[in-house]
Amino acid sequence: MKTSQEELLPATRRALLHRIAVAQAEGRAPSLAAAVVRGGQTVWYGSRTSVDGHAPDENVQYRIGSITKTFTAVLVLRLRDEGVLDLGDPLEKHLPGTGAGEATIAELLAHTGGLAAESPAPWWERTPGSLRPELADVLGELPLRHPVGRRHHYSNPGYTLLGALVEELRGAPWEEVLRREVLEPLGMRRTSGDPRAPHAGGWAVHPWADVMLPEPAEDLGRMAPAGQLWSTTGDLARFAVFLAQGDERVLSADSVREMRTPAAPAEAADVMSGSAYGLGMQLQYRDGRLLVGHSGSLPGFLANLTVSVEDDLAAVVLVNCTSGPMPSAVAADLVRIVAEAEPRIPEPWRPLPDVDEGVLELAGQWYWGTQAFVLRLTVDGGVSLEPLSGVGRRARLRANGDGTWTGLDGYYAGELLKAVRRPDGSVSHLDLGSFVFTRQPYDEGAPVPGGVDPEGWRGIP
Repeated sequence: MKTSQEELLPATRRALLHRIAVAQAEGRAPSLAAAVVRGGQTVWYGSRTSVDGHAPDENVQYRIGSITKTFTAVLVLRLRDEGVLDLGDPLEKHLPGTGAGEATIAELLAHTGGLAAESPAPWWERTPGSLRPELADVLGELPLRHPVGRRHHYSNPGYTLLGALVEELRGAPWEEVLRREVLEPLGMRRTSGDPRAPHAGGWAVHPWADVMLPEPAEDLGRMAPAGQLWSTTGDLARFAVFLAQGDERVLSADSVREMRTPAAPAEAADVMSGSAYGLGMQLQYRDGRLLVGHSGSLPGFLANLTVSVEDDLAAVVLVNCTSGPMPSAVAADLVRIVAEAEPRIPEPWRPLPDVDEGVLELAGQWYWGTQAFVLRLTVDGGVSLEPLSGVGRRARLRANGDGTWTGLDGYYAGELLKAVRRPDGSVSHLDLGSFVFTRQPYDEGAPVPGGVDPEGWRGIP
């Protein structure tokens, strides 16, 4: 992936540097490295360190903790796309005998499988993985904390199960599969399960004194699919581009869009904070924009990868301390700084190369009952249906190639839109998931459910 430090204006670059400098100083972090991605390339990189003359560059590894889960989710989605499994399959179908097999694969991906947040003691992040050689050691005697599928409860053991699922179906170790199917195709040569020089050391900073203590860097063993990986700002910038656009060598754009779609029931606190969880990805509304990605932490390290697809921006923040700066807040601010200072310049408008006259005939105003909508043709060959008032259900729909369209998001996701024609070929109405849209409010010439009063519209009687 190309790197260009000249893509942003000097004032923007200074604002970005100021933000990470404040985070490193106030958060008392031994070092902090960050990058901003736009247009498929790194457009800014910065770092701050407490060791003079040794600022980390884009190739210095940090441990990325739970960002690892997003990589594991990619491997599972690949299996789904190949037809090896279905996300609705119970785990027991493919990985029997775990004691947690009632949960579906989708529920494990979305942390709704009812599993405990952590493995049984001792604290798995700070002890050797050799203490938990089997899945039973990870799950314990009572793996469930909640009814399966009822609530979002973040679970590290759940992703251990998904890693074991990958190993079972691929017949190879999780990290080997990850390298072959994701890291190598995306050019992520500095991402690995074990630290490789140059890499940062992990530190604990005393809460009440400016002194530090080295943290152990344990091999997590069976828990590796939940948090093992080490990576760099350069490699995670490449991964951010993939999570925004997809890559047919790994996952299609449709599949990564599915990962970015909320998949877990929201808790009251999630609704208040504007956060949700997809399939291996965290989602949050902040500063008026949807941010997707994942955070990570292990003793000695904090990490965050944040993507704003709408702004064509992403940010990576890596820190080598157990607690201190909040990388998710810093990354969100880096995206906001660039989005506000240098808004994305849209592509030039271009007319469609060709158009089906039968589809063009459908464009324009329609009514669902008395609410006005407009149907537009989109450049990708689909259509959109939007309320003219700006308030109400809206939909983007893809063409199916047979004169129908399927909803992509919102209330109409998966629902079918078709134009119903009269015997003479003229359009009677649109049918969208049984809802009738007519050219006039309650058009008496269309089969409006319940019929239309024959006396028509009137004033106050």
